[in-house]
Order: sequence, then structure tokens, then C-alpha cells
Amino acid sequence: MKIFLDTNFLMVPVKFGVDIFSELDRIIDERYELITVEPVVEELKKISEGKGKDAKAAKVGLELIKRKKIKVMKTKEKSADKSLIELSEGNAVATLDVELKKKLMKIGRKVIYLRAKKYLVLG
Repeated sequence: MKIFLDTNFLMVPVKFGVDIFSELDRIIDERYELITVEPVVEELKKISEGKGKDAKAAKVGLELIKRKKIKVMKTKEKSADKSLIELSEGNAVATLDVELKKKLMKIGRKVIYLRAKKYLVLG
């Protein structure tokens, strides 16, 4: 299974103190590959240039992409959400974005999200 990671999901470790990688291992019973898309990396870079907790979280997100060797896919689409929806068929998308989650669930895609700001759920 491929799991596509959204911008806000990569910021979870700093914003909520949740180890997303051990949580993914806990909820996924099969081998999986972590992937993100270029627009997500661009969003993280832009956020990381700011100040405060979000900037720190985005910097950590970029570091996690390198350290965990998360594959970054090129996409024709400039929008992260549209790219993730396009690539979601037969895969899962990890996001905290409520609108994106609704769109994905409406078309029957698997979504991984944070529940109670403590643990991940596969829906």
C-alpha cells in the first residue's frame, strides 16, 4: 500500500507530539510505502520561512522527508490537495485537512487522520 502524506500530517510530530511513524506501524497491517508530492514540499518550505510553532513544525516535516527517505513524486497539478486526490485510488492519504478528508471519503478512498490529537485512525 502507498500512503500519501499531506503537509499538515508531516507537521503532527511538532504540533501534537505524536510519533506518526510508530502510529502508522500500529494501524497498518501490511507493508507500506510513504510518499509525498512536490506541492506538499513547496508548502512546507513556504511555512518554514515564517516564525513560531508552524514554521518549526514545517522544518521538522522537511527533515522527516529526508531522514525517513520519503519519496517525493512530481505532479502536473500545482495544488497539493488535487494531487493527493488524483493519486489516492487504491492507496491511502494521511491528512488533517477536514475538507480534503471529506472529499476523499466521499469517493471511497482510505484516509489516515489524527483522532483526539493523540493517535492515528484509518478511515
